Amino acid sequence: MKAATQTRNKEHRVGSAEESAFLDLLRTTDMLSRGLMMVLKTEDLSSTQYNVLRILRGAREGLPCGEIGSRMITRDPDITRLLDRMEKRRLISRCRETKDRRMVMARITPEGLKVVGGLDEPVQAAHRKQLGHLGRERLRALTELLSLSRSRLV
Repeated sequence: MKAATQTRNKEHRVGSAEESAFLDLLRTTDMLSRGLMMVLKTEDLSSTQYNVLRILRGAREGLPCGEIGSRMITRDPDITRLLDRMEKRRLISRCRETKDRRMVMARITPEGLKVVGGLDEPVQAAHRKQLGHLGRERLRALTELLSLSRSRLV
């Protein structure tokens, strides 16, 4: 019985430490994302919409739509359609610049500020529930390792 279990475990092993770490990152990202989605669902927001609101809250004067796309955590290939949906809900507004008519500026609306502000504490509570058990030092170390991993990909 023990030999059969060991054989099955060997069959499910990953080929390299890099691949194993990659798969663990994917699993963890999926689990953490599901927890956040439960919070965002209360405001009928996707994680990408929430990301846009956070970006625009930090840039009260607004940002060109292309700049929003470059600041996104996860890339959305159709940022225009995403912003269309958000504008329809009155979470953001967009207008063409008078100096350069090709540039479209997006700004967060008072309604968008209200929605993202109302999510601040529930999102932080979800993060504490998911990761708080690691403690400050481990979280700092994890953040540094993840940052180091990303630095080689740019």
